[in-house]
Amino acid sequence: GRHFRFDWSTPEQIGARAVVQSAADIAAMGGALSGLVVSIGCPPETPVDRVLALNEGLVAQTHLLGGRVLGGDLVSSPSVILTVTSLGSLAGLTPVTLAGAQPGDVLAVSGPLGGAAAGLAVLSAIEHGADPALAQRFSGLVERYRLPRPDLTQGPIAAAAGAHAMTDVSDGMVEEIITMAGASALGVDVTSAAVPRPDGLDALAAELGVDPVRWALTGGEDHELLAAFAPGEVPGGWTVIGAVTPGPDRPTVDRNPVTDLHGWQSFSEA
Repeated sequence: GRHFRFDWSTPEQIGARAVVQSAADIAAMGGALSGLVVSIGCPPETPVDRVLALNEGLVAQTHLLGGRVLGGDLVSSPSVILTVTSLGSLAGLTPVTLAGAQPGDVLAVSGPLGGAAAGLAVLSAIEHGADPALAQRFSGLVERYRLPRPDLTQGPIAAAAGAHAMTDVSDGMVEEIITMAGASALGVDVTSAAVPRPDGLDALAAELGVDPVRWALTGGEDHELLAAFAPGEVPGGWTVIGAVTPGPDRPTVDRNPVTDLHGWQSFSEA
């Protein structure tokens, strides 16, 4: 009811999505997923088939990312809760943190942003009376919300290429540059027009009367990787979207302070 809904996603998708969300943090430090432990809490009346399907999604996605489910716990709780803790290996690489960005670095992203937010907007619009066919017409975006599929192998690739700082876009691009700028005590500027957007996002935005750039800047749960590289060291397939400038801590979009732009706020969102 807050981070997932069974009427909007299948249990398998929800289980798999929980793995991606956690494994992305391993990738964002340059590591590869080795395994995970998971705790599932649910009310006693939860259908057994639902719990088994959640588990099936968890296991399948973990295997797809090259890891294994190492153990966990099943407990009674007032609502369904999934808690995933991922473990990974750096294979000798130095961990990439948020604090290593350097003045003169370029900022790059591993894939398109805003798709998960757009897919969520489709489902919300239908719930509030929009034509259900909207979900079929923009099925690719809806699937990006239900189960993001970032290429997490790009984490080790970025680390090997010399990434100075890295994170995954979980709470929205703006939130990530706020965090990176603060950790590195530098300026981080994003050029909004340079941020890649998935197919269909602009068409959906026009239909719903939404600015597509805002989805790309503030929408979370894409879990693509955002990293700072020295110029000339950006891996193939990544898109340069901005730059790191001398301090103080100053996150900006198009050189304007991000005063009214924010992504997901866990303790203030309704």
